[in-house]
Amino acid sequence: MKERTQGKGNDEMLSVEAVHKSYGRKTAQKAVLGGLSLSVGAGEFVSLIGPSGSGKTTLFKIIGGLETPDRGDISIAGRRTTGERGHIAYMPQHAALLPWQTVADNLALSLVLSGEDKREAHEKTRQWLERIGLDGYADAYPHVLSGGMLQRISFLRALLAPQQLMLLDEPFGALDALTRLHMQQWLMSIWEQNRRSVLLVTHSIEEALMLSDRIVVLSASPAVVLEQINVPFARPRGEQLWTEPRFNELKQHIYTLLKDNMEEAAR
Repeated sequence: MKERTQGKGNDEMLSVEAVHKSYGRKTAQKAVLGGLSLSVGAGEFVSLIGPSGSGKTTLFKIIGGLETPDRGDISIAGRRTTGERGHIAYMPQHAALLPWQTVADNLALSLVLSGEDKREAHEKTRQWLERIGLDGYADAYPHVLSGGMLQRISFLRALLAPQQLMLLDEPFGALDALTRLHMQQWLMSIWEQNRRSVLLVTHSIEEALMLSDRIVVLSASPAVVLEQINVPFARPRGEQLWTEPRFNELKQHIYTLLKDNMEEAAR
């Protein structure tokens, strides 16, 4: 397996070192991660893309301390955290807000659980809702919000968490194409103001190219890194990027990598 480009050389926020993970026993054992190594630098936005079943969700669970690897280590901010929880902020595919709590209460609760004073948490929540244009929904309940609004709240909840590493698990996968594009642009505008370290799982090559500083392409399971690609486009990025020859060259290159690997794995 080859690496096309390396990271930017900045301080590492996340280091995944030769992680192996299998499930089952003896003849029924299935290897999911096959010695996977990757990193995310401080303030870097990295996307993880690979075939379905290539272990991306398992990797997130291991980084978050919900599962332990069979071999290998996780380090966050220079400290070994393998098997430990509480070191990452997480945004799932579905917002998962508490339906009996208002939008403001949902956000404030995550801050209070992180140790912030209740009054300060509510004040910070109101300020941020105004900042993202949703202050009119502070006292609304989640069921009245659109899919895009729910994902804004979900991202804000992760952003307000004290952890400096954010894991985003296909956050826009359930949205229609136009809303998804708007959400990508919105996420970038908010992220540019804070520059948290982000590891994003996505099945969309276009999304990875639109959002990322670097793309890590995974093989079929047991997953290893096929290639790492530095994304060469300046920020801010918009849909005009789709017409650039380099964008389409990289899109085709990543697609071919994935296609060839899946065909090889099927043989």
